[in-house]
Amino acid sequence: MNLRVPAAALLLPGFLALPCHAQQQPLWEIGAGLGVLNAPDYRGADARSTYLLPVPYLVYRGRFLKADRNGVRAALLQSDRVEINLSLNATVPARSKNNPVRRGMADLKPTVELGPTADFNLWMSPGQKEKLDFRVPLRAAITLESSPKHIGWLLAPDLRLSVSDPAGWSGWRFGVGGGPLFSDRRYNSYFYSVRADEARADRPAYAAAGGYAGTQFTATLSKRFPRYWVGAFLRQDNVAGAVFADSPLVKQRNGVSGGIAVAWIFGTSSTQVEIGE
Repeated sequence: MNLRVPAAALLLPGFLALPCHAQQQPLWEIGAGLGVLNAPDYRGADARSTYLLPVPYLVYRGRFLKADRNGVRAALLQSDRVEINLSLNATVPARSKNNPVRRGMADLKPTVELGPTADFNLWMSPGQKEKLDFRVPLRAAITLESSPKHIGWLLAPDLRLSVSDPAGWSGWRFGVGGGPLFSDRRYNSYFYSVRADEARADRPAYAAAGGYAGTQFTATLSKRFPRYWVGAFLRQDNVAGAVFADSPLVKQRNGVSGGIAVAWIFGTSSTQVEIGE
């Protein structure tokens, strides 16, 4: 297992569950901290690494633009039941020399995935402490390097249950959700194809197709304390039945990743705004 500090700050979904509670709150909050992540090199890989990550903390509660635990969103469409938000995800880098099955192939660069998501609220408890959402994010994946490259598209519809004060833990927020993944040929090729000049006896040439990419389920837990925020996440990936499942680079059907982060809040706005749950 390798411990690395990536050159780029990888923004992890589990580390972006920023809090937001009813009543008067500052217009903006800003902070920074550190997180530790352990994850496979890619979905389906049996090699994994541990990373030390910078973790930014940003909350903005404007009238037309918001950035909080629900992501970044503009007031293009917003109602009690439907919102159009911004979806963000990332993947970790992988050095091929540390992964026997990829040895001799190009390293995998870290990527950021960004795009719109339509979020539909299916149910909310009377006290608004629990809610169930159906989200449909469509994200473009871009490598983080000196000359970034667009490597394809992903569609990741999921159901998400959010709970405030779970089991009576005041101030804590818990979330769990997941669903199927779909990615295009270009995206799958980046992670799972093997060119003819990269083939060897135990790694035949392979061309990945686009389509169903397995399932993903994530649980998050976070709390905003007076001067700092703490969060953790656990994610389970399954690539059984995926269009690239027979790639020689896929060595396991199930994989688990997780992380924990702490961010110190060093700046808040003097302007207060009224916000809801």
